Amino acid sequence: MISEPELDGGSGFAGPGPLTETPPPPRPAGRRSPWLWALGGALAASVVWGAGLHTYEQRKDAGPDLGGYKPVGDLCAVADLPALEGALGKRSQSGGSPVLDEPALHVTHCMVTFGPVESGPTVGITYTLHKVTDPGPEFDARALSEGSIRTIDGLGERAFFNDHGEEGGLLRILDGQIEVDLDVSRQYVADADGTVETPDTDLSGVEVPLTQDALALLAALKK
Repeated sequence: MISEPELDGGSGFAGPGPLTETPPPPRPAGRRSPWLWALGGALAASVVWGAGLHTYEQRKDAGPDLGGYKPVGDLCAVADLPALEGALGKRSQSGGSPVLDEPALHVTHCMVTFGPVESGPTVGITYTLHKVTDPGPEFDARALSEGSIRTIDGLGERAFFNDHGEEGGLLRILDGQIEVDLDVSRQYVADADGTVETPDTDLSGVEVPLTQDALALLAALKK
């Protein structure tokens, strides 16, 4: 049997006793919990990482820096070659071949004859614009495998001349994402009985006017 509570002097229940524990101090105003700071830091890092990824994707999609070089439809119209014309005779004939223009590569050619069309010296020009890959390692491998070459300073990123003496020579140029080859040579013609006639033109020293025209050509390819 549950007994009745004991009354205090018949006046009711006994009052509460004195408090023996000190209540905790109030939390300072304006102070965040550590997990809120951690969450804010994580969000900030996520925003920065996302912005960096977006920038990287934009750069990746844009491809390599082409250094101002552009595809050309008619290389012969861009290559004036005044120095070679002064050394080898009036420019008498020129013509190009179909242009290769793909997402990764642009290649165009031009052939120019100086002096007599049938027997004058010629220069063959090839312009290659690499839109995706770095042509540097392959350029060096090809140039250095061609035997006796000479470095030409001040022409593009680097340039090599393969001297053929009185027969002419081949100038190879690398400038960033582009390669330009200029090949000067004699033109040999066979007569009616099959005898090959050797032209009298001596192309020794042709690298001097060739280099001058190559400098102008590099500038023209950026216009």
